[in-house]
Amino acid sequence: MLQRWLLERAIENTPPTGARIEVELGAADPRLRLAPCARAEPYLPATSRPWGRTRVGLRCADGAVAWQVSLPATVRVLAPAPVLREPLPAGGTITQARLVIAEVDWADEPDAPLADAAVLHGRRLARPLAAGASLRPTDLQPLRWFEAGARVRIDAVGRGWRVSGSGQALQAGLDGRRVRVRTDGGRIVSGIAVAVGRVEVAL
Repeated sequence: MLQRWLLERAIENTPPTGARIEVELGAADPRLRLAPCARAEPYLPATSRPWGRTRVGLRCADGAVAWQVSLPATVRVLAPAPVLREPLPAGGTITQARLVIAEVDWADEPDAPLADAAVLHGRRLARPLAAGASLRPTDLQPLRWFEAGARVRIDAVGRGWRVSGSGQALQAGLDGRRVRVRTDGGRIVSGIAVAVGRVEVAL
């Protein structure tokens, strides 16, 4: 019953199309002596998630003595994703020739693997990875949208309006990172690098 319940929770977590889900339950502490219970209910403890290494709880909802226990569980979500053909060091460049599609466990880490090989082409690794490793967002160096000194467009954005100007980047623009820019009027502002040659300033 617990295995089926946890499988249903895993499916509700929106697995990739065609995924194969495996649920493995660990054993309860053999020293436990639980009072008789007419109806027990499964639940996920507050710190648990329905994928990966987790814990599933069981509590007595109809019995003379209220009790609850939790069991270790592993939920694997197996589906295709690009993986490395060969080991690659930190800073190594990902190319199509270095990738192959294989079945991987999407639940092995909090972030799902990147499923589009075309999006990975040309990206650099933030840390070394072994052959057969799938690629997660945290494995990649952030995209560099522009270099320090480059001319950039500055979009100042407020509630319901947007004003654009231009200026010079004082730092390299890494995707999603804050960067300082000198406007054509000489003012220094701070914004987020969002695309090639573009900085967004929230006002």
